[in-house]
Amino acid sequence: MPDSTLTLVLATDRGAGLDPLTLHRPKAAVPFGGKYRIIDFTLANCLHSGLRQVLVLTQYKSHSLHKHLRDGWFIFNPELGEFITAVPPQQREGLHWYGGPFDAIRQNRYLLERSPAGQVLVLEGAAVYRMDYAELIRAHRGSGAPVTLVLRGPTDPGGGSQPVACVDAEGRVTALAQAGASTPREGCEDLATMGVYCFDKAWLLDSLDRSDALEGPDQDLALDRLVPVLASEQVLGYRFGERRGRVTPDRYWCNLDSIDAYYQANLALLRAEPPIDLYQADWNIRTYQGQYPPARTVPGAASGTEGIFVNSMLGAGSVISGGGVNHSILFSRVRVRDGAIVDASILFDGVVVGDGAHLRNCIIEKDVEIPPHAQIGMDLAQDRERFILSDRGIVVVPKGFSF
Repeated sequence: MPDSTLTLVLATDRGAGLDPLTLHRPKAAVPFGGKYRIIDFTLANCLHSGLRQVLVLTQYKSHSLHKHLRDGWFIFNPELGEFITAVPPQQREGLHWYGGPFDAIRQNRYLLERSPAGQVLVLEGAAVYRMDYAELIRAHRGSGAPVTLVLRGPTDPGGGSQPVACVDAEGRVTALAQAGASTPREGCEDLATMGVYCFDKAWLLDSLDRSDALEGPDQDLALDRLVPVLASEQVLGYRFGERRGRVTPDRYWCNLDSIDAYYQANLALLRAEPPIDLYQADWNIRTYQGQYPPARTVPGAASGTEGIFVNSMLGAGSVISGGGVNHSILFSRVRVRDGAIVDASILFDGVVVGDGAHLRNCIIEKDVEIPPHAQIGMDLAQDRERFILSDRGIVVVPKGFSF
């Protein structure tokens, strides 16, 4: 069944809410969880769901994302009709970029037309969650509806402010509205959208033909393109986790729409029971990781004190030499020098923390070198003059920052 489905992964979003982490990369390529890129979760779902024909639609500063796809995701066999292919704007219909998710699909209509697939699965490539799409496709085909929209309940973990769908007792979506704008209706349940859609390809192609009547750039596929057809077309609401298939039932979804959401989602991985299961043996999250040596702790050269880490994640090639790391996430090749303290922080690839430096509640971008005895996260008034602070006081040191 999955092999009759063409998958489109929308990875065009800049993710302005994650600035400055998205100054040089799209949201889908932002590092997450000490090892991954955000898009790895969507692509891993495709892999484990048996989806082998995947187009990744890209646009904003896409080099980092294209490189990651090349290094970590060129795993399918094109001789068997399998592929994961990046598709930047081709300007086949005018000299303009993608004007939104629906326009990105419209500009690549020719890829849909030449595919023998009967269904088109459209996925948001910048959210963190695990889902067996094969169960969704099975439910979609069994329902007879031309469109199936995946929805999540208000009590499911992960937060978010996605548009809300009103679903009747038969599972049909009867209304769609911005979060907070909907009003309770009798016999109707409000559920949040999560950027996952299954279309009959013939219906989607017909919708593309009718899209000229809709003016302006589209911002949300559900609000801009499905609302006009709800009265005349059946749109099925599929509850996230309703049929979990092969994936363990954590029911976690997060679209990481702010620095605070990003920070909290990362540090939530350090709980005794994390909200998302990264350790299911038959549902591993694939990614690219360089061939670095194992992470280790060693005594500091001057102090002789052994490096330590407590309740933290350490990426490959990281070395704590006489420093201390607590409740933090270190990506690959991080160096924590003698006497340095890293507390409740996220350090991207190649960060060096100098002797005696102290970091607390920080996100440090790739390859930044923290000078000896620097203090970041202790005096927010001083930090605000130098760095970027989130609403909740998380200090972000951007890439290329020079002390």
